[in-house]
Amino acid sequence: MPFLSPSLDHLHSPYLMTGMKTAVDRLDAAIERNEGILVYGDYDVDGTTAVVILKTAIELCGGTADFHVPHRIREGYDLRGDVIERAAAAGIRLVISVDAGTRAFAAAESARRAGVDLIITDHHLPGPDGLPHALAVVNPNQPGCEYPCKSLCGAGIAFKLAQALMAKRLPHRDQSQLLLSFMKIAAIATIADSVPLIGENRVIASLGLNALRSAVNPGLKALLEVAQLGGKALRAGEVGFRIAPRINAAGRMDIAKDVIELFSVKDAARAREIAQRLDKLNGERQDEERRIVAAIEQRIADDAGLRDSYCMVIDGEGWHRGVIGITATRVVERHGRPALVISRDGNNEEAHGSGRSIPAFHLLNALESCAPLFTRFGGHAYAVGFSLPSARVEELRAHLDSYARTRLSLADFEPTLNIDSELRLDAITPEMFEALKKMEPFGAGNPEPVFSAAARLTSPVKVMKEKHVRMKLAPVAVSVASTADDTGNGWRRSLSHKAVGWRLAERVARENLLPGDQMEIAFTLDHNEHPEFGGIELSLRDFKTASLATAV
Repeated sequence: MPFLSPSLDHLHSPYLMTGMKTAVDRLDAAIERNEGILVYGDYDVDGTTAVVILKTAIELCGGTADFHVPHRIREGYDLRGDVIERAAAAGIRLVISVDAGTRAFAAAESARRAGVDLIITDHHLPGPDGLPHALAVVNPNQPGCEYPCKSLCGAGIAFKLAQALMAKRLPHRDQSQLLLSFMKIAAIATIADSVPLIGENRVIASLGLNALRSAVNPGLKALLEVAQLGGKALRAGEVGFRIAPRINAAGRMDIAKDVIELFSVKDAARAREIAQRLDKLNGERQDEERRIVAAIEQRIADDAGLRDSYCMVIDGEGWHRGVIGITATRVVERHGRPALVISRDGNNEEAHGSGRSIPAFHLLNALESCAPLFTRFGGHAYAVGFSLPSARVEELRAHLDSYARTRLSLADFEPTLNIDSELRLDAITPEMFEALKKMEPFGAGNPEPVFSAAARLTSPVKVMKEKHVRMKLAPVAVSVASTADDTGNGWRRSLSHKAVGWRLAERVARENLLPGDQMEIAFTLDHNEHPEFGGIELSLRDFKTASLATAV
């Protein structure tokens, strides 16, 4: 059970992390000597927010920091030697990576040859060849590091470096206030990167969410406003589904440097302009996602071999490389199998892909088993990114299917939903909901409690945006012994509850649900903030129609 009231006292000392002292001392010296510093980050939510955190901390401590976020299409993931060489030619002598670098051996060698000190801060797993040669590697997952929280995201590690640097350079400032201001950004990345919300991650997410309600940064305020979340208490789900996609859209559809400008700009009008641009890009990303998913589903429907494969490898011409990771997620959700989605470019011999997996299949290990096929690859158990010669896609498809068949069974493809407890709908109270809220934030490692109940549809289902459904449900009357809660005739009082089913419109249409139909439902408890029809509502995770006439 995680502690219910996280505080700053639950943060670990940054210096428990291997390489931290060397990194802080070198940063301190660079600031003291007024050296130029380059912060080099990834283009997703985790990477861009990590750049913002570290760049802001350096400047707050009196230093000067430039940044580089690679263009997803033109440069790809991880450190590049040519970027470091150009930085060296411009006079940079210290480069700090965030959310990248653990496997960047060639770039580390470029830094050494160029006379640049390289500090790698990252959270990705090291490969079998060990670590790149750098002045310091700050990664809790490196061999020999005894840092208590191994699951920090990239921005979380940047936050720890900022914490140590500010304590050293700004000893007379209120450290609590400084940390809480940085936690607002770190919380977004922690939630978006789906790291376990336990231990120090829980502290960052919980305190950061609380602090977001009083955001003062113009860019952060503008982002919350376009997501229609300004001035309200935020839950992890709202960050994951409404804030993170808008930040990610910059790296997926255009250039991620817009995110750094958003959080750095002081002018409110300019901040609104950038936030609106991110919102528009997110809409374009959703359109492209729908187009690719439709093509993938048609391919699966037409190809029995692909449909029956144990690891789906699907390639397409001209698919937007910034969206293929999301489409791989959709394939896993619909088919319950590991999936790699690959974008080919007719003018380029190299193809690029992203993969997502299921709990029973370690995807990075699968790629390690055929490492010679790839130009580059990386990731972790559930998500990978890679590039390879287009001519080798068929070879990859055959190998991964064969590899997966030795490690998976058909039972592994059956979706499962863990139910924490049965909960009658007429037992749901505001007091119960408030008690559950004390366990937030929910997410990986601290999942939201899922309940089951017998329910009866009391009115026609309403479809929202062609994907979601809204309905009203009441408990199925069950004969019980007389209690203070009953109606006096041996039947418990029935109360109607509003329910929302996200992405369930297609299933509901197939079932042709009508008022009076009875179901078994799996759900979590949520709260609608609308001033007129708000209140506790059920968030449906799953349902099945059933005859409950003999339920007891």
